[in-house]
Amino acid sequence: MNTFGNIFRLTTFGESHGEAIGGVIDGMPAGIDIDLDFIQSELNRRRPGQSKITTSRQEADQVELLSGVFEGKSTGCPIGFIVRNTNQHSQDYENMRCLYRPSHADYTYQQKYGIRDHRGGGRSSARITISRCVGGALAKLVLNQLGISVQAYTSQVGDIALERDYHLYDLSKTETNAVRCPDEEKAAQMEALISKLKAEGDTIGGIITCVVKGCPAGLGEPEFGKLHAALGSAMLSINAVKGFEYGEGFAGVTARGSEQNDVFRCVNGEVTTDTNHSGGIQGGISNGQDIYFRVAFKPVATILSEQETIDTEGTPTRFTAHGRHDPCVLPRAVPVVEAMAAMTILDYYLVNKMLKR
Repeated sequence: MNTFGNIFRLTTFGESHGEAIGGVIDGMPAGIDIDLDFIQSELNRRRPGQSKITTSRQEADQVELLSGVFEGKSTGCPIGFIVRNTNQHSQDYENMRCLYRPSHADYTYQQKYGIRDHRGGGRSSARITISRCVGGALAKLVLNQLGISVQAYTSQVGDIALERDYHLYDLSKTETNAVRCPDEEKAAQMEALISKLKAEGDTIGGIITCVVKGCPAGLGEPEFGKLHAALGSAMLSINAVKGFEYGEGFAGVTARGSEQNDVFRCVNGEVTTDTNHSGGIQGGISNGQDIYFRVAFKPVATILSEQETIDTEGTPTRFTAHGRHDPCVLPRAVPVVEAMAAMTILDYYLVNKMLKR
């Protein structure tokens, strides 16, 4: 399955060391102003080589729109796009051609397809998320007109964590540091930890928090198609993601129902709640409050120190990975989380709009 979405649909193609990454967006509403500079800026947030704590691979990640846009507006027809690969070092992976790298998709891809691209992981590479960021940028252009915003930030790296309540932070400060954390002091600690582990040839994981504001009530299906399930599926499809929780999540299991229930009020003719422990979704359907969730990322599987493994014949061996790799994916994953959230919300908005016709 290389297609995401119901009405707003993204189909992706490409490999890490192939000619290009690309995709086709179908279901883009017509008449939307297509801000190419904004789309490129979203890709720039994801691109490699942007700071000393990311991979040193240098790629412009310049997007080319091939169709579906006329005189600066979407036509309603499919939007095709490509981003060309220009800085591959395929030779860095030659010593891993016949190995199964620990915690990578080498073995599973071999079992499923009987063949695999060992260069940078091929289709399993995080470089494929380029297409998601283009799709997410286009979705954001529509959501902006609807008054819906999507903001993600790094809330934890290793054991360095922010408070869970996003209201405590000025999220506009997220882009002021390399880690994409809205707390300057914590950001400095996170960056120091990542730098230390990079120097040691090791990696670290963490958590990204995402907040969706302005989402109207009524998005989502009551049974198989709950909005939180769709968001969870979108997030768990991102490389290196190991967990998803929305609202109070796992932290809420120790509370009493009397503490956890969100009491409804009618204020100036609008329905609202005193609290938002539900995370903006109840019964699988948005209730008009902020939607917030957390996404857990594992440490990057490629570490630059010797490891044990087996080769494709099952023989035990040892190897050391080469190449340019992220010591922590979180800084570059923030725009990917936003992209998947934006596409999910827009898709469910369009589904809801169709049902009301």
